[in-house]
Amino acid sequence: MGSTQHPRRGNTRQRIQDVALELFAEQGYEKTSLREIAERLDVTKAALYYHFKTKEDILIGIFQDLSRPIDDLIAWGRTQPHTLETKQEILHRYSAALAGAAPLFRFMQENQATVRELSIGHSFKDRMHDLLELIQEPEAAMKDQVRCVSALFTMHAGTFALGDMAGDPEEKRQAILEVSIDLMSQAHQVTP
Repeated sequence: MGSTQHPRRGNTRQRIQDVALELFAEQGYEKTSLREIAERLDVTKAALYYHFKTKEDILIGIFQDLSRPIDDLIAWGRTQPHTLETKQEILHRYSAALAGAAPLFRFMQENQATVRELSIGHSFKDRMHDLLELIQEPEAAMKDQVRCVSALFTMHAGTFALGDMAGDPEEKRQAILEVSIDLMSQAHQVTP
């Protein structure tokens, strides 16, 4: 597969990250070398080393860049009232953040064993705990805790499971979001 245009990112450091992520997705993280990344970019290995010393450094940079909207969402959510409307808005914003970071999340899904071994795996897990705290009640019943966890994982699993399915990507994203909001909202219904 030849080099792909990367319209959203223009500087060298970003291009390295984009090409690396593309190769990681194609070949797997373990099977991709820094030499292959440099060749795809048509730069020397020394030029690549100027920006990143290791593949993990590249992956950490990608993760930091693409997960920044999630960090911003968590920070925003912590300043909002703990209402159902806020929690629904958190899921709306999380859906948009996932769409923006789709290549990273696809990589993480397809390279779970590698991700667990790298520092980004711990960071991602921490973010999921933070998001969960924002959308569930602290003393929720177990079935309601499961609903809130399921709301987040529906977004992840749905995004990847429906990715190759025929249909409009935005329509699929909206359907996944609606199901996630339904699950989370059910967890907050007061039953007499």
